Amino acid sequence: MKIFAAEFIKSCVSPEQFPSGRLHEVAFVGRSNVGKSSLINSLLNRRDLAKVSRTPGKTRAVNVFLISTSDPELSQFHLVDLPGYGFAKVAKSVRIQWGPLMEDYLVGRASLLGVVMLVDSRVATEQDRQTIAWLRSINRNPLVVATKVDKLKSGERIRVLRETHRAVGLAEEEQLIPYSSVTGDGRDRVWRAIRDLAGSL
Repeated sequence: MKIFAAEFIKSCVSPEQFPSGRLHEVAFVGRSNVGKSSLINSLLNRRDLAKVSRTPGKTRAVNVFLISTSDPELSQFHLVDLPGYGFAKVAKSVRIQWGPLMEDYLVGRASLLGVVMLVDSRVATEQDRQTIAWLRSINRNPLVVATKVDKLKSGERIRVLRETHRAVGLAEEEQLIPYSSVTGDGRDRVWRAIRDLAGSL
């Protein structure tokens, strides 16, 4: 799949600002500092479309990007970057607002094609497992991607990914896609999985 264009559309801080129209949407979610912005830039072959920060919790709104591709099933769609959950160096009042905003989006969006759930390949958490379980409970079975695999030593990669697979509550037949934003490892697999979502409609 070739990416013809990728552009930032808007930041939404309330449900009223979510995009209107009929374009499919693919949402990306994960805890703070999981490498979500880096992965989005890597997927789209862009260097700084999604802003990368060393400060966890930098994304504080629902950010929407318009993507145009060579694939007839997904010629145009919205990629949606959701705020990271978990640790964030922001006021408690701001963190409290994130939960309802994300829930409104994930529960209510008829145009939402699928959810890409990112977990750190080295540090899967109970919160990750609970988030995946919650997404399933609202019929948003996520595509789970393990980030930062380039930081794993070659001799430990298989073992660590198996442990991550178990820790986040995936069944044996469910896939966990390893991904490196540094090398691009896993990029084609993620795109195939996203395209399969569109093809299943």
